[in-house]
Amino acid sequence: MIRNLTWHIKGVLLLACCLFLALPAGAMDSPEALTIDTLADLYQGVEFDHQMHVDLAQDCSACHHHTTGTGTIDLYCARCHDSMEEQATVACQDCHLADPFSAAAIQAKGETNHFHVDIYGLKGAYHRNCMGCHEQMDGPTGCQDCHARTEAGDAFYHSGKFAPLAAGATHEEH
Repeated sequence: MIRNLTWHIKGVLLLACCLFLALPAGAMDSPEALTIDTLADLYQGVEFDHQMHVDLAQDCSACHHHTTGTGTIDLYCARCHDSMEEQATVACQDCHLADPFSAAAIQAKGETNHFHVDIYGLKGAYHRNCMGCHEQMDGPTGCQDCHARTEAGDAFYHSGKFAPLAAGATHEEH
């Protein structure tokens, strides 16, 4: 009886250790919230509730497609990266360039593996990842739902104090 109990306890401890080790490393020390403002210009950065998204996704690879050691869920990437090892960071800008059309970025694309010439720029990667999920989950999808427009954005889009005046109106009336 005691021998069976000892094996049972060892089995439970082994199972607990396996479950703990199966957790993605990043899940244990990920930030609760962060500001995504790398591209803030026309719009302010996004105050991102990371913990809420972790709770919804239940798997880091839903957003960090192949950088957390959980394997990729992106079928296009999975053709080559299905067993990619865990990386040191999970930041989007580690792979996606903020200015994919700069001379340096275009030149670098010509020198890299030809399978990555179509990698999204940082803005495209954010929007492709976020918008696709938001559309599926009925989350916010309008620009200003997540981004408050800056004064530079108002000027660019001719809105706010930069909006065209109505016919016959003066700046004092506007």
